[in-house]
Amino acid sequence: MSRDWLRLRLACAALALALLPLLALAAPPPPDAHGGAQGALLPRDSRDAAIFRGGLVYSNYCVTCHGINADGNGRAARLYNPRPANLRMSDKNDAYFTLIIRMGGEALGRSPFMPPWGAELTDEQTNDLAAYLRSINARPKE
Repeated sequence: MSRDWLRLRLACAALALALLPLLALAAPPPPDAHGGAQGALLPRDSRDAAIFRGGLVYSNYCVTCHGINADGNGRAARLYNPRPANLRMSDKNDAYFTLIIRMGGEALGRSPFMPPWGAELTDEQTNDLAAYLRSINARPKE
């Protein structure tokens, strides 16, 4: 009986040694110097991060009127005359986007239905939204 017991122990030890490399594969990556997983986040000041954050702002504040494709065909667009702008084909620059977002359409001689978001959005959110709008612009370069 002791010989069978020894064989069983050796078989278990061999199995444990064989499975050890699999444990290393299943472990999460070690944290980097900042405490997060390596490569998990975009650098905060990068353009890609601003575009990502701007997309979140757009989906929360703009999509109802301007639409999921930013073409001016949102669910509420049919309620307004003039209709919301097609932001994918806009010829406006980032400074103009920032102004109209902060001050609203009426302040810039555009639609009075475009609300001023200056009191609601932070400067970072406004700049991120302008970066997002620039990134989705499909207007041909002149």
